[in-house]
Amino acid sequence: MIETLFRAHQLTKRYGDATVVNDVSFEIAPGECLGVIGPNGAGKTTTIRMCLGLTVPDSGEIHALGLHMPRDALAIKAQLGVVSQFDTLDPDFTCAENLLVYGRYFGMREAAIRQRIPMLLEFAALTHKADAKPSELSGGMRRRLSLARALVNDPKLLLLDEPTTGLDPQARHLMWERLQVLLQQGKAILLTTHFMDEAERLCSRLLVLDHGRKIAEGRPRDLIGEHLEPDVVEAYGNGALALADSPLKSLAARTEVSGETVFFYTQDAKPLLDALAAHPKMRTLHRPANLEDLFLKLTGRQIREEA
Repeated sequence: MIETLFRAHQLTKRYGDATVVNDVSFEIAPGECLGVIGPNGAGKTTTIRMCLGLTVPDSGEIHALGLHMPRDALAIKAQLGVVSQFDTLDPDFTCAENLLVYGRYFGMREAAIRQRIPMLLEFAALTHKADAKPSELSGGMRRRLSLARALVNDPKLLLLDEPTTGLDPQARHLMWERLQVLLQQGKAILLTTHFMDEAERLCSRLLVLDHGRKIAEGRPRDLIGEHLEPDVVEAYGNGALALADSPLKSLAARTEVSGETVFFYTQDAKPLLDALAAHPKMRTLHRPANLEDLFLKLTGRQIREEA
């Protein structure tokens, strides 16, 4: 039986008449990355805050590392690593000093912290930047330093809130590589992200939230197979929108329109592609269904503004 490192049971949180998290449960095992995805206002941030003991649930329970939140909040936090969405590095300290000062927050002896600093900087590919201040680093370097800082206490569980937001593709891939190493070491990760390729690459399981409720949970490929047809054909260009209500519609299990693009979801794309060949000015893209398709089907295509 797989050990459970973290368990949230029937979490509910209300603010006035609004229920922002409604009966949400999940578990995380060592070496597992659980991704929490959902549109703006889905309840992701409040869920993370409850997991960190920063917000007290109105009902439900959180057990972590054999302890209970919020009763044992300090003992739990001593074994957690946190990378927030926004940069919280101290601008007045060098990379090495940021790690040293952060380690002191955990009551670690200075000698023990200094012993870990070279290893953490090497892990973050920042050995050559040990004496540089955050303002001298690129965005990707600052995110890696934040990750290294979160590891200073050698945590068993990491909570990462959109850790690659604002990074270029090269920096994102390097961050993913480092997170994969941590998973292989047996650390558990609770990850929130808006990048579906990131979720599919890193997450053992996904928790999909919408309007405060859990609407799906499972392995990425299992969820795609359960909720979607295997093939997607995108048609765009002049006249594409007219195809949504044309006889071609019968060749797909379902169709969706977003902007100037028509999405055909089908069990067999060949008949549809053959029919689209009669429209040479139409641009098409044939691809397998992916996590973004799943996200949009479950939560809708309407843009939601931040509250």
